[in-house]
Amino acid sequence: MPEQVEPDGTTIMVGDPRARVTVHLYEDPRCPYCKEFETSGGGPVLTKWVLRREVKVEYTMASFLDPRLGGNGSKKAVNALRAAVEKGKFAEYHAVLYRSQPSEEVDGFTDTRLLQLAGTVKGLRNPSFDTAVKSMKYRGFVDSSEKAFAAAGHYNGHDGPGTPTAEINGYRIPAEYSGLLYKPDLFAKLLTKVIGEAS
Repeated sequence: MPEQVEPDGTTIMVGDPRARVTVHLYEDPRCPYCKEFETSGGGPVLTKWVLRREVKVEYTMASFLDPRLGGNGSKKAVNALRAAVEKGKFAEYHAVLYRSQPSEEVDGFTDTRLLQLAGTVKGLRNPSFDTAVKSMKYRGFVDSSEKAFAAAGHYNGHDGPGTPTAEINGYRIPAEYSGLLYKPDLFAKLLTKVIGEAS
């Protein structure tokens, strides 16, 4: 599937640009709820629709958990994910990072661990990728993405909409209904309905 950084400089798009349905996700790599969504919730359902070219996904990758929990794991992971876009491997690496997410309180996304996990994605690691990870080459992108997240709304008194938050064709799923993100059957029904309306 095509992958690119959108003109706004903070959004990573995965999927057929002509897809009529757009799902925008706000995520932090250290967020355990994002892991639940991506591994056993609506994430795998979303991937199927992307592969069918019915849906494209936009990601705003936040790093607000670093100052809250201590460490730099979210920032390092977002930087590494941005580097993976250059290789067309963002979606695969994104899936690997969530499957292998350390517990939230542990700052486990170190350079060494990120490179180790990148080694499980065929064709991702090479000298330029490794250097980008170690040098925080995309620090500007990381900071801009966090600002875009913080500007996207407020949740429980914090900057940013909470993670994960999903918007489908511009409609944000309200926090009180966010439980459907973790139920694949309900999320699939919602997507099927929107796809039907858009076709």
